[in-house]
Amino acid sequence: MRVAIYVRVSTEDQAREGFSLDAQEKRLNAYCKVRGWDVAGIYRDEGFSGTNTGRPEYQRMMEEMDRWDVLLVLKMDRIHRNSVNFADMMDALRENGKEFNSLTEKFDTTTAMGRFVMDIVQRMAQLESEQIGERVKVGMTKKAEGGEGPMGSPEPYGYEYAAGGLVVIEAEARVVRRIFDMYLDGGTLEAIANTLTNANVPSKRGGAWSRQAVFKILHNPLYAGYMRWDGIVRPGKQAAIVTTDVYESVNGPLVRN
Repeated sequence: MRVAIYVRVSTEDQAREGFSLDAQEKRLNAYCKVRGWDVAGIYRDEGFSGTNTGRPEYQRMMEEMDRWDVLLVLKMDRIHRNSVNFADMMDALRENGKEFNSLTEKFDTTTAMGRFVMDIVQRMAQLESEQIGERVKVGMTKKAEGGEGPMGSPEPYGYEYAAGGLVVIEAEARVVRRIFDMYLDGGTLEAIANTLTNANVPSKRGGAWSRQAVFKILHNPLYAGYMRWDGIVRPGKQAAIVTTDVYESVNGPLVRN
């Protein structure tokens, strides 16, 4: 048997729980040695969620299917946390005469019972993932209702995270006010971006300005002192950079929930 070993980790917490890429790979290599299987390839995705297939090593593995006979993972949730994506993968494996093996669950796709149990467990993994997502959304909604932003997201231009909240960076705040002024004076998104780039005004990441970056600033109620999350707009705890009147002159009346 030629084996494709696939390992994945998405968070530091998983690594601490023994799911590090090296730990997974070590166990799978030992399993192949016991079974007398040849390792044809090792595919490692670090920092990628199992809820979608947009993982570079996963894609490479599937493209190189002619190099291996069986796909080996430590646990089923290492390969997929979405039953639809898992079913699509299994269809692709069957069409190409390939097998699937999960070391921990000891599932074997060559038997009807193995296929049945595998489908049940995969659906349970998807349920767990969806429940985690729901809990995160509830928590973020409560924060928005209390005027708090989604900590952990990229720092918005004009602010930095400090003391548990958003603090104004005055040098960037002056640029934000300039963007609103230029737009109200008839400037287009592209013209504003070009003006800032030509004036050597650094963007948040230090590169050139884009139309999208200007658009996001103009239409984010954050700069008027509000927070928006999942359709909820409430007064935030951060200081405003522009007045509500200026913001509404660009966006129309601010709908508060």
